[in-house]
Amino acid sequence: MLTILIVVVALALLFDFINGFHDTANAIATSISTKALSPRFAIIYAAVLNFLGAIYSSEVAKTVGGKVANPATIENGIYIVIAALITAILWNLLTWYYGIPSSSSHTLIGSLAGAVIAGAGMDALNWSGFREIILILVLSPIVAFATGIVIMWIIRFFIMSTGNQSRSKLNRTFRIFQIFSAGLLSFSHGGNDAQKAMGIIVFALVAMNQQDTLDVPLWVKLAAATAMGLGTSIGGWRIIKTMSRKLLKIEPINGFASDLNSSIVIQTSTHLGMPLSTTHVISSSIIGTGSVMRFHDVKWATVTRMILTWIITIPISMVIAFLIYKIIYAFV
Repeated sequence: MLTILIVVVALALLFDFINGFHDTANAIATSISTKALSPRFAIIYAAVLNFLGAIYSSEVAKTVGGKVANPATIENGIYIVIAALITAILWNLLTWYYGIPSSSSHTLIGSLAGAVIAGAGMDALNWSGFREIILILVLSPIVAFATGIVIMWIIRFFIMSTGNQSRSKLNRTFRIFQIFSAGLLSFSHGGNDAQKAMGIIVFALVAMNQQDTLDVPLWVKLAAATAMGLGTSIGGWRIIKTMSRKLLKIEPINGFASDLNSSIVIQTSTHLGMPLSTTHVISSSIIGTGSVMRFHDVKWATVTRMILTWIITIPISMVIAFLIYKIIYAFV
């Protein structure tokens, strides 16, 4: 059992590591695109603040560890976790390879649900908790798009009310602002995303009777935070390219607005203990703020491709995790 637990922790940290470089673009794509930060500094900056954000709280981890299913009452819970993690890792690597900013949250939640159904049946899934998480995952990008438009309008109104300024002066000013907004967003990203790996480790610990509660041990926090920080330091250049170039031309003003808006939405969700897709939130913020600046410059074909990936992620992850669990169980 100790060997199996080590395997689970290793897989969870690998998922967190991949999540780090897969989602690095979330926090730094806008600042790199506008040259507010150099790519090398931006990645190190994001890595440090992702680490700090990851050890800040643990409410999201408790939600992931207990709302999809009750690990204390599930048989073969450890194999369920292994199947879910293998699926989430494979999907993240696939979407990273093609440069698609998909959701690590969607794939982890969908994988866990599919593995639970495979290993313990439909009744073992906590449908009310699962629906609540799905609702947040679906609504958060819509909210981020709408609030992004509002924040961009507020910033534009403020600029206009203070008198006409040259575009170059505005860009210089907002590049400075972006240094701080990118840091806040990196911290917010770590505070929500790293907790998902923590939650899945806690799920495994409870399923193996290693602990009775969903509280996150300090060693789990530190391990997950370190894995995400190291993953972030690698840099997900394929996705950074999509986020910074293929959605629309980002200027310092809407880059700052996107980061600020995304941070507010993510921090609110983290405070409520709910996992969301930081990828979806930040992408939607970029699209919302960018559409205020130049609606016709938004590359809607790329947006459509991203949305289709978002829609299929959960059902595909559920099916793959279901099959992987059956394969694992056949050999144990």
